[in-house]
Amino acid sequence: MTDASQGTSSGQGAVVTPAPKPVAPPPAATPVATTPSQGLPASHLLDQLARIEDKCSRIEDKYARSEALLSRVEDKVENAANRMNESARQSDLAALRTEMRGLADRTRRLPGTGALVLTAVITAILTVVLMVSVQRLNLDRLISAPAATTGTTVQ
Repeated sequence: MTDASQGTSSGQGAVVTPAPKPVAPPPAATPVATTPSQGLPASHLLDQLARIEDKCSRIEDKYARSEALLSRVEDKVENAANRMNESARQSDLAALRTEMRGLADRTRRLPGTGALVLTAVITAILTVVLMVSVQRLNLDRLISAPAATTGTTVQ
C-alpha cells in the first residue's frame, strides 16, 4: 500500500519520506474484573467449573424431587377421583335399589295371574247364567229394541 504522502505514481525521482508512526496511547489501568481466560490460573477455573457442576447437580436433584412429588400428587388425585366415581356409582345404585324396591312393593299388591283368571271365569259364568234367566223369565221384552228393527212406521 502506498500512502499519498509517499510520492506520486508518475515515477519522477521524488523523495519519499516515511510516514510518522502513530504514538501508542499510554497503558490504561488494568481492570479489576478480568475475563477468565486472561489472567486466572487454571485451578481457579477448575474450581469455578466444579461449583457450577455442583449447582447443576443440586438443581437436578431438586427437579427429581419435584417430579416425584408431582407424581405422588397425581396418583393421589387419581385415586380420589376414582373413589368419587365409585361413591357416585354406589349412590346411583342405592337410588336404583330404592326405586326397584318401591316398584316391587307396588307390583306385589296387584292381583296375580290366578286371581285374574278366576275373576274372568266367574264373570263369564255369571254372564251366561244371567242371560239364560232373562230369556227363561221372558224379561227380554224389557230391553227396548232398536228403532231400525221395528217394522211399523208412525204416520
